[in-house]
Amino acid sequence: MTANPFEIGYYHDNELKALGFKSIGTNIKIAKNCLIFGIHNISIGNNVIIDSFCSLIAPENGYLNIGSYVHIASYCHLLASDGIELDDFSGLSQGVKIYSKTDDYSGNSLTNPTVPNAYKSMKKGKVTLGEHTIIGAGCVILPNVTIGEGTSVGALSLVSSNLSSWTIYCGNPLKKLTQRSKGILTKKQEFLDELDHNKT
Repeated sequence: MTANPFEIGYYHDNELKALGFKSIGTNIKIAKNCLIFGIHNISIGNNVIIDSFCSLIAPENGYLNIGSYVHIASYCHLLASDGIELDDFSGLSQGVKIYSKTDDYSGNSLTNPTVPNAYKSMKKGKVTLGEHTIIGAGCVILPNVTIGEGTSVGALSLVSSNLSSWTIYCGNPLKKLTQRSKGILTKKQEFLDELDHNKT
């Protein structure tokens, strides 16, 4: 039987543990066509799926911490030069871009990697996504941003400042729409209780 050339497949934690991640948990799936740079600066919890064509970049002193029960959909790009943290049960829909470091677009300094740092002014800072956050397809998150626990951001939004917990946002410019239900916390507890029950 001929293998399907369109079925890329995933690396699993038994293969990934030998590659030099800072830490890696169990039940991990990372698509085989992802780009990962700075693997020694990347920590991954348990029960994580990273789909096709994602880029995880954690160069030099950067770091990427991915919690447990996290899904990163295809074509996401995480530039973790100054740190990115995705807490448990958070998720990124297709094509989300997260930058913890960017050029200065004001015109007061030179830009791009071909220019020495002495001639550039960079905007940088850790990006944190709290537990149960979900980011819609095509969103862009800029440096030095904290998205609070339980917050959701609608597709194609631009996030350039901190977002409150348990709130729904959408748009460019970003607008606060309404509070988000905390019913997810009950579902989480039911899920964890079932896992504990199945272990006994």
